[in-house]
Amino acid sequence: MPAKPSERQYRSLAVPLNVRAADGATKKRFDTEYYVEGYASTFNDPYVLFEDFDGTKYIEVISPDAFREADMSDVILQFDHAGRVYARMSNGTLIVEPDEHGLFIAADLSRSQASRELYEEIAAGLITRMSWAFTVAADEFDRETRTTTITRVKKVFDVSAVSLPADPNTEISARNLLNGVIEQSRKELARRKSALAVARATLAIAKSRKV
Repeated sequence: MPAKPSERQYRSLAVPLNVRAADGATKKRFDTEYYVEGYASTFNDPYVLFEDFDGTKYIEVISPDAFREADMSDVILQFDHAGRVYARMSNGTLIVEPDEHGLFIAADLSRSQASRELYEEIAAGLITRMSWAFTVAADEFDRETRTTTITRVKKVFDVSAVSLPADPNTEISARNLLNGVIEQSRKELARRKSALAVARATLAIAKSRKV
């Protein structure tokens, strides 16, 4: 059950945002000392999108083809999805592209004092995680496994370095993305419990009559 196309989603990933020097084996995408890279999202890697009050977990996974037609024309790099822009695709300081692993990002943070300060905080290990903001064009929901597969992303707005592993918007956007599925699951669970209680009561009455 897909989210509304205009509904912006946020996801934080447990994969770290890295700084590194050129090591000869893998080349940096920008020739700068202030270089960071990481993955905003990974493919075919299920994660818990939302956990209900009764412990029921709703899973999400990103299809490798999800970005095939996505609008990534001018993605920006921010901190916590707000305020200052530290790098962007249109001025050549940000790369955002899908590869075989996921949605890869690389940024040159040398162009402003604020960007260099963000780099230093990442290098010091004070900021370690990535998040991304996007809208969904198409998805599929498996009721048996409670798994949503995002099959097509409509637009990627920004990638962000985040101060906390879980973005505060994640739970809200998760509820919106599931769009009534959670409530239906709760009703179905309540119906099954009610039917089980009736069956047990009927069995108990039948046993008592035989005695």
